[in-house]
Amino acid sequence: MSDQTPQQPDAPHTSETDFDAMTRDIADVPAVEVITTVAVHLMSSAAVNLGLAEEGDAHKDLDEARKLIHALAGLVTASATEIGSYHAAPLRDGLKSLQLAFREASVVPDEPGQGPGEKFTGPVYG
Repeated sequence: MSDQTPQQPDAPHTSETDFDAMTRDIADVPAVEVITTVAVHLMSSAAVNLGLAEEGDAHKDLDEARKLIHALAGLVTASATEIGSYHAAPLRDGLKSLQLAFREASVVPDEPGQGPGEKFTGPVYG
């Protein structure tokens, strides 16, 4: 008897072409999909930084949340006419929810019109 474990036959070598087949060329991705994907990433990151994630306050950073919400507001406002109301409406709703959550989370709330992204959206009221 041998102490060595039996050798498994080599698995087929995965080539780069297999990996390429699983990814899409960025040129094939419609602009509306790129814009909405970026917006969703900004929303998710802002929510985490607002303390709305599962671990809440462990990741809370209002300065980071402000930056992300501001960038999201610029993206949504600038792209709304290009992506159409079907895609823009839910993004606007999510943005407004984040702006209100930011106002609620702030110890000293910003004046109306001075909150994150309100330069682009106008004052946000609950």
